[in-house]
Amino acid sequence: MPTPAPPADPPVDPTAESPAARRREQRGWYVYDWANSAFYTTVISVFLGPYLIAVARTAACAQDFPQIAAATCADGFDRLTVQNPGLGYVDVLGMDIRPAAFFGLITTVAVLGQILILPIVGALADHIGRKKEMLGVFAYAGALAAMGLYFVEGDRYLLGGVLFILANLAYGSSIVVYDSFLPQISTPQERDHVSSRGWAIGYLGGGLLLALNLVLYLNHEGLGLTEGESVRISMMSAGLWWATFTIVPLLRLRNRPVPAHERTTPAAIGGSFRQLGRTLKGLRQYPLTMLFLVAYLVYNDGIQTVIGNSAAFASEALKLDRSVQITAILMVQFVAFFGALLLGSLARRFGTKRTVLASLVLWTVIVVMALFVREGDALQFYLMAFAIAIVLGGSQALSRSLFSQVIPKGKEAEYFSLLQISDKGSAFIGALTVTIALQLTNSYRIAILSMIVFFVLGFVLLALVNLPKAIRAAGNEVPEGI
Repeated sequence: MPTPAPPADPPVDPTAESPAARRREQRGWYVYDWANSAFYTTVISVFLGPYLIAVARTAACAQDFPQIAAATCADGFDRLTVQNPGLGYVDVLGMDIRPAAFFGLITTVAVLGQILILPIVGALADHIGRKKEMLGVFAYAGALAAMGLYFVEGDRYLLGGVLFILANLAYGSSIVVYDSFLPQISTPQERDHVSSRGWAIGYLGGGLLLALNLVLYLNHEGLGLTEGESVRISMMSAGLWWATFTIVPLLRLRNRPVPAHERTTPAAIGGSFRQLGRTLKGLRQYPLTMLFLVAYLVYNDGIQTVIGNSAAFASEALKLDRSVQITAILMVQFVAFFGALLLGSLARRFGTKRTVLASLVLWTVIVVMALFVREGDALQFYLMAFAIAIVLGGSQALSRSLFSQVIPKGKEAEYFSLLQISDKGSAFIGALTVTIALQLTNSYRIAILSMIVFFVLGFVLLALVNLPKAIRAAGNEVPEGI
């Protein structure tokens, strides 16, 4: 007969630990948001989209208009493709893709990969309990891929696509593990505060590196660099920043005991698959948790798609130069720091759910505003960016805190993997919607306006969630002001 497994250690209750011990881990936990936000801000939000579109256009020019100099072709690309409607595409695995749609395509692939991989990552993290080590592996894999973007130049749009997909998958995987620490290092009453502060500190970290990169970009000629070189150095710096500051959470965070499982790696992976199946099957026991998850996936699709395409929207629809784009995103980072803290304060006064619902109303107004921003009007773009900054961090931080309340103890990473499928990178359905809209209309205004459906539907679904009942059903304490 098989030897029975030793009894499982009970999950560590954060209320049983001293406030000083919790604060030590919380401070280390905050630093990972500081570390990884540089990749999201510098690479995803600002530089990669417009740069990779330009690289893809260079490749299309070399292929379809070899008689025209690359710089001249790129400047007149829209005119040339209108005159030659069968030309102006790049090849991606045998498909003809417009250069303007290439970034949306690889984003869609990256998020589809997250949908397939992240639940497995979450199940494995909960199964083996080696969360700190997994956080380090994914963080450094993503950081190396981000540093590799330095080598994307000329017509190497496919290299850029592959590196971005790898970095995005590693980034999402690390966030699954990172988020799963939240209910282990904070009590239910601390949850909103800790989550909001982590998000706010992330904006400071991402904003600081972006400010340094802005100085580099605006002074690249004086430094003897081309514009492309300054962009590639900026993207590489995000990987270096990510790798350097990840050291702090790896020193501060602690693994928690889990039930005894298989000792070999293949057996552990097999066990995590079985556990994932049990979790997905067991999710039916928590219908309100499932409803909250669906609501979050819907409205966060809209948030991530708007942010992920903001720089491309500014350059393609508004014809604003890169310096305007970078300064706007930089402003967003620092205003969002205060916005995240502001919404956290409003949540304590008016309730977390009401605050998130109000933020979705503001998101709806913002995407409608995008339709009316005049081409070349930097002031209107800055005002729209300011409005985004107020609601951006708070809506996501409070959603993360709410979700942590409606999941059963001991399965944090598994459930956060389901949440992370649509988190902090452009989400699958939203990115696909933008790609289709661009492919059919070649209009970023229409693509961004389509996100209104995500915010309205997300609002309705979230309004239907009875949060106190969902928290009690998951076996957790209902905090005040939820």
